[in-house]
Amino acid sequence: MELKGIHHVSAMTAKAGQNKDFYTKTLGLRLVKKTVNQDDPSVYHLFYGDEKGSPGTELTFFEIPMMARNREGVCSISATSLRVPNDAALEFWKQRFTELNVEHDEIRERAYRKTLTFRDPEGQRLILVSDEKNKGVAGGTPWRKSQIPQEAGILGLGPAQLTVRYAERTTRVLTELLGFREKESYPSHIDGQPNILVFETGEGGTGTEIHVEERKDLSAERLGRGGVHHVAFRVENEAELQKWIDRITAAGFQNSGFVDRYYFRSLYFREPNGILFELATDGPGFDTDEPLEHLGETLALPPFLEPRRAEIEEKLRPI
Repeated sequence: MELKGIHHVSAMTAKAGQNKDFYTKTLGLRLVKKTVNQDDPSVYHLFYGDEKGSPGTELTFFEIPMMARNREGVCSISATSLRVPNDAALEFWKQRFTELNVEHDEIRERAYRKTLTFRDPEGQRLILVSDEKNKGVAGGTPWRKSQIPQEAGILGLGPAQLTVRYAERTTRVLTELLGFREKESYPSHIDGQPNILVFETGEGGTGTEIHVEERKDLSAERLGRGGVHHVAFRVENEAELQKWIDRITAAGFQNSGFVDRYYFRSLYFREPNGILFELATDGPGFDTDEPLEHLGETLALPPFLEPRRAEIEEKLRPI
């Protein structure tokens, strides 16, 4: 029983239309599912990914209109990484960000790989990471119909960074409960702060890593637009998910139990620093209710919400 890597990361937006334009046009990701928040179907839940919306490539957003801006701090998923093929691709993206006035930094090394940090229009903290030295789990296939050349296209999710007040509490859950392996550490870019710890699972590599940053000088994050709601880890299938539910329950963690999200099956729980973790199955997948060639083109609803389609569509602003 082993987690395969990062499944998806879910973040917050206040403007679904602007969000869609940035992630599909500026970044070249594919909108693989336009649906609603299953716990609040009055608002959008948008899924972006590679050509097929493969597990490990999915960056998702809940829309909460008029939501206040994220206040950064501890108890947070403080950066989301996106994999690109090689170091040369970072030069392409740096030039593109300059031309399009996307806020970004200089290319620099992070965890012994070249990276480029940037932000979306709502302040979402993002990092492009070169896969040139990656020897672990393979990335996805960039969307062929995007404006981005295939040789520079985004391959999927890279490391997720967690910023916590007490690193040991989180790292014990990662290693002792979830089976991650401690890999290495690297210096923080902030003077006087401890090294950032790197953990990996499954085949290892860019698409399986969690980076843990300890910061005792920050207050707790207040989640808002531009913040991250949760990170999900890949589970092979539903039978294995049931074993994880038993394991996490036996360890004394309050959890959601089995949740059917239609496109995958899930479990949710919070680690001791308050960050929400999800375990999600690789299937059934986003082509369950739409042909692969038409993913994300119309509003998709899981079967239990389909009878309410007219009511739901009336409340949503078309995008």
